[in-house]
Amino acid sequence: MVVSIGFEGSANKLGIGIVRDGIVLANPRRTFITPPGEGFKPVDTANHHQLNIVLLLKEALDEAKIDPQEIDVVCYTKGPGLGSPLVSVAVFARTVSQLWGKPIIGVNHCIGHIEMARLITGAQNPIVLYVSGGNTQIIAYSQKRYRIFGETVDIAVGNCLDRFARLLKLPNHPSPGHNIEQLAKNGKIYVPLPYVVKGMDMSFSGVLTYIEDFATTLQEYTVEDLCFSLQETVFAMLVETTERAMAHCGAQEVLICGGVGCNIRLQEMMSEMCKERGAKVFATDERFCIDNGAMIAHAGAEMFRVGVVTSWEDTFCTQRYRTDEVDVKWRNDV
Repeated sequence: MVVSIGFEGSANKLGIGIVRDGIVLANPRRTFITPPGEGFKPVDTANHHQLNIVLLLKEALDEAKIDPQEIDVVCYTKGPGLGSPLVSVAVFARTVSQLWGKPIIGVNHCIGHIEMARLITGAQNPIVLYVSGGNTQIIAYSQKRYRIFGETVDIAVGNCLDRFARLLKLPNHPSPGHNIEQLAKNGKIYVPLPYVVKGMDMSFSGVLTYIEDFATTLQEYTVEDLCFSLQETVFAMLVETTERAMAHCGAQEVLICGGVGCNIRLQEMMSEMCKERGAKVFATDERFCIDNGAMIAHAGAEMFRVGVVTSWEDTFCTQRYRTDEVDVKWRNDV
C-alpha cells in the first residue's frame, strides 16, 4: 500500500494531493487570479505559490487525516510548465522530502493528467486528447511510451481561448475558458474562421489573430457569436485529428484530459464522433481535469510502485519535458 503526496504548481494552480493506492484522500487547490484582461506573470505566480503552500500542506494533511510519517514518497511536478512557479514548488517538495526523510520523484505534468484520468474513468487503452493552457497533444500508448501522434505547432488551444478572453476583458475567475464556454452557449451566428490542420498537427495562432480583428469591430456579430465560433472551429480541429489517430491505431476509446477537457461542448463533439465509430469517450470533471496535486501523487505512486525514484542530483525542473520522454514502466500492456 503506497501513500504518496503530490505537489503541483506548473502554472497558476497550486495543488497538493494525497493518494493511497488510487484513492484520493485530499486534493486542495489554490488559483492565482489576475484582473480581467490580464494574464499571470511567472514571478507573480511563483510568489502566490510561496505564500500559500505551507497553509495548503496543512490543509491537505488535515483533510487526509494522515501524519507525515505515514507518507511513503514525495512527488512534485518536474515539468513542463512556467519556470518560476515550477521551481518554487519543487524547492518546497525537496525541503519536505529532506525534513520527513522520504524519497522524492519528479513527475511529468502531462503523464500526471493522463494517469489520473485513466484512474478516474477506467479507460483501458485510449487515444488521449490532452488539452490545456500550455499543451495540446494527441497521444497513444505503445511499447512503454506515450507516443505523440499530433500536437499544436504554435500555441496551445487553451492559450488561444485564454488570450481571446483577455481581449474581451472577461473575468479570470473561475477561468477564462470557462467564461468563454458560457458565452458561447448564447451564440447564434457562426463566423467562418481559418481551419488549420496540418496532417496530424494543428495551428491556433492564426485563428486567434483572425478572430481578434472581428472582436475589435464586432460588425454584425455579438461577443457570444464570436465565442461560439471560436469554440466550434478549434474543437472541430481537435476532433478531426483525434479521429485520425483512432483510425490509425484501431482504437475504440478516447480519453480527454487537461484543463480544456472540462468543456462540455468539446465533450459533446467528441462523443458525436465516437458514436459514429461505435467508440466511447471518457472525460473527468474540474476536480481532476484542472491541474491538481492528486494527479502528481498518483502518477508518482505508480512510478514508485515499480521502483522508480529520482536521484537527488536530478530533482531539478525543466520547462520542456516532453510526454514521450518518459519510460512508462508501470504499465504492463502492449
